[in-house]
Amino acid sequence: MPAISQSHQSDAGRRRRRTYRLVAAAAGLATVGALAAALPAGAHDNAHGKPLPSRYQDVQLLSFNDLHGNLEPPSGSSGRVTELQADGTTKTIDAGGVEYLATHLREARKGNAYSITAAGGDMVGASPLISGLFHDEPTIEALNKLDLDVTSVGNHEFDEGAKELARLQNGGCHPTAGCYNAEEFEGADFPYLAANVLNEKTGKPILKPYWVWKKKDVKVGFIGVTLEDTPGVVSAEGVKGLKFKDEVETINKYAKVLQKQGVKSIVALIHEGGQPASGSYNYNCDSPGAGDGISGPIVDIAKNISPSVDALVTGHTHAAYVCTIPDPSGKPRMVTSAASFGRLYTDTTLTYDRFTGDIARTAVKSANHVVTRTVAKAPDMTQLIGKWNTLAAPIGNRAVGYISADVPSTGTESPMGDLIADAQLAYGKGLDPETDLALMNPGGVRAGLTYAAKGTEGDGVVTYAEGFTVQPFSNTVNLQDFTGAQLIKVLQEQVSGTNTASPKILQPSANLTYTLDLTKTGAERIVVGSVKLNGTAVDPAATYRVATNSFLAGGGDGFTTLGQGTNDLVGGDDLAALVEYLTANSSASSPIAPPAANRITVVQ
Repeated sequence: MPAISQSHQSDAGRRRRRTYRLVAAAAGLATVGALAAALPAGAHDNAHGKPLPSRYQDVQLLSFNDLHGNLEPPSGSSGRVTELQADGTTKTIDAGGVEYLATHLREARKGNAYSITAAGGDMVGASPLISGLFHDEPTIEALNKLDLDVTSVGNHEFDEGAKELARLQNGGCHPTAGCYNAEEFEGADFPYLAANVLNEKTGKPILKPYWVWKKKDVKVGFIGVTLEDTPGVVSAEGVKGLKFKDEVETINKYAKVLQKQGVKSIVALIHEGGQPASGSYNYNCDSPGAGDGISGPIVDIAKNISPSVDALVTGHTHAAYVCTIPDPSGKPRMVTSAASFGRLYTDTTLTYDRFTGDIARTAVKSANHVVTRTVAKAPDMTQLIGKWNTLAAPIGNRAVGYISADVPSTGTESPMGDLIADAQLAYGKGLDPETDLALMNPGGVRAGLTYAAKGTEGDGVVTYAEGFTVQPFSNTVNLQDFTGAQLIKVLQEQVSGTNTASPKILQPSANLTYTLDLTKTGAERIVVGSVKLNGTAVDPAATYRVATNSFLAGGGDGFTTLGQGTNDLVGGDDLAALVEYLTANSSASSPIAPPAANRITVVQ
């Protein structure tokens, strides 16, 4: 989108940046009465006859993760959470939107004199049009208004590279788009922490590794890391010149640094997570024992992080959980995640011991809360959304296609994933008629398409903004040649190697079919004899022309074989391919129907 030419303001004319404001309110409610009573009131008056503070101080930690620039309420399943009821049934609740998140957080802070708001990464990246079109400046503005105190980086903070991340932190106009609204972007009022992201040349973290929150005599340190495998889930250009270190090793290193500085209360912000046994946000993942209901990378990470770290705020998996997982000493430690897209926030009580300067871990309590849409909207967020929507409207409101029903993005094989693969096959054939098939990574399908109108466009109309929400990464559509044997190996890599524990099932174009047998393990889950193209078995010795996005073509998501293709041809933007397909294959009188998602036969 054309931007207003860059305009620099004098330092005196710029709005004063918020210094990390600490919310001042009434004294926090005691959560551990027995501890709070350790020192009788007035027992230790000072020389002026005023009572000294109680030994124990409740510190409220509000947290969320994986916002991904969702300023407006997310649509479809991305804007709902599941709540487990007392009778064992479940209830679906509409959730999310920063207008409501702001109201909930501000209400939660009331009555808590010691309150911190922290996040677990992926605040930006893979964002809807209202944020992504403007290089996520609107989201940073919203987070400033939310009074976010600190966040870790996530993998998506590197979608546009380390220099762009530094700009989001420090401010300044975009190097090519310039300034929007004749205003210079001021950057984040909060620190991004990147303890395990090093500059390859200097060996030093590219941003602050830790940050200390202080109020009177209470100090809490925060260490922020992203998953070590960030280079495996981000384009090569985005992580160029960077080195990502082990999460546990890094956190333990900086925990010692903080302790040497006299900071003994420590929280780790980790952009890595797990999968709870239930999709309900209020599921008890400690039933029957500590952490028994959660699996995934965060379990081993939590079990190996130094006991000096008191709580872990996590993310990345977009799951909701509040668990206790034993630390190396066997002591239970709180591990939380608030799903994604601003649908939940976590409220954790850290009971600070003024005698030791540490957290009384036996008193730590935590719970996830729904960002319901039944509360009043925060006026400042409504104004912010309106400002950026006005700028985005000429592009975002353009109709690009028509659908006859919802096109969901959920499931092992999703209708939305299939639709994108079909679009990329059609685009590939336009570049080279010899293109045989297309494969789409599931993580690149950020949302589905909903039949109900989001604005004034009418039911069934797909706008450019809705398409952008589905595919916001600005990948290109690439063509490569592979042997049939390599193609089968690619399918096997979905369920083996780095994807063994958490399979990543590629979304295939309509002419590729096969059977996925989940009763087996590893690569054997792909029934080789069932792999067919246009109804004919794939020939291991034949050559096939495959369309993928540039992320997969670079071997992303553990698909190393896709990085070994030959006869490369780099096409245009993948969103443009989807838009072109929708426009060519649908109309108001003949909308496109959601694909049946029957290309992969799943045996369970």
